[in-house]
Amino acid sequence: MEFDQITRRAVQIFSREGLIERLNSGQKLKIKLGADPSRPDLHLGHSVVLRALRSFQEMGHEVVFIVGDYTAMIGDPSGKSKTRPSLTFEETRKAGATYFDQATKILAKDKTRIEYNSKWLSKLSFEEVLKLTSKYTVARILERDDFKNRLEKQQPIGMHELLYPLMQGYDSVAIGADVEIGGTDQTFNLLVGRELQKEYGQRPQEVITFPLLIGLDGVEKMSKSLGNYIGLNDPPEVMFEKSMKIPDTLLFDYYRLTTDIPLDRAQKIIDKNIRDAHIEYGKEIVRMYHGENAIDAAVKRYFKVAQGRTPDDIPVATLKASNVSIVEALAATGAVASNSEARRMIAGNGVKINGTVVRDYNQVVDLSEECVIQIGKSRFYKIEVES
Repeated sequence: MEFDQITRRAVQIFSREGLIERLNSGQKLKIKLGADPSRPDLHLGHSVVLRALRSFQEMGHEVVFIVGDYTAMIGDPSGKSKTRPSLTFEETRKAGATYFDQATKILAKDKTRIEYNSKWLSKLSFEEVLKLTSKYTVARILERDDFKNRLEKQQPIGMHELLYPLMQGYDSVAIGADVEIGGTDQTFNLLVGRELQKEYGQRPQEVITFPLLIGLDGVEKMSKSLGNYIGLNDPPEVMFEKSMKIPDTLLFDYYRLTTDIPLDRAQKIIDKNIRDAHIEYGKEIVRMYHGENAIDAAVKRYFKVAQGRTPDDIPVATLKASNVSIVEALAATGAVASNSEARRMIAGNGVKINGTVVRDYNQVVDLSEECVIQIGKSRFYKIEVES
């Protein structure tokens, strides 16, 4: 039962026999997850592995959450077509703390041990680094798809990037990991950890990989940078509204990977009525991250907006002048990061004032009358003059 509970969502296990043996040993296991703090905004795609970690916690095992503050100064090249810019140590620490706060929406905070890999990697002498690099060949490192593809396309690969898998693998040596989990895009790095543990005289960790959740666009993996995500920090009404946008063909995967709803029940809900299945999924996600009491308001708001009406209790932004440009009004809402982003939204017909589409980013807004700005389908802001 323990094995089935953990592997319900898994893609591959290295090795299945070893994992079963460890789970049946009665020993408290160290379960490792490495986090890249350069992307600290978590979404449902991240929840797939975090929920697997929670299952281990419920079985009494120790979760070691490793924030790669030192490796992030290289930047994980997994799946990248070019060298990633590195982060400063201060940036990685700040992002790592944010990551942990979000992760413990799923994990039990008092049962999760957090470690920063600078604790051991920063203390390695050059002699020890040379010893580490001697345990893996260049040929094997270049078997990684991203490195191989860049080499074939004659795109540059920094020497420091070749060290990334070894540094991540050394994390497993440093903490003596029994099991490491991650997405399928991390398979190579996780297996390096197995090899290095063997080289350092430890029993190789078992590795479990999990699928990458496809985003709301139905094409790319879920990513905040692509805008196809449901964030763990999204408010309940946003979570529900985004849930209604999940492609029908992917809805079963969302049930399977991001909820505990039994799969046979999920399939029956989907087969009966796909729209109702989206609604039930949205309710479940809101329940999981915001509680039962948040569901009703989120559902009512969604249907009110769908009917073309303005929802109640929308946020209010204030400006000193009574006549401002639409770009200034958008900036006051905090919904846009820059004036150029505001102009892009207007150019894409994504902004309305009192229900009328804005087509000119030089348009002046008269705040002497009620002004409600709508961004996209579901974001509303009331703009008023400071009293």
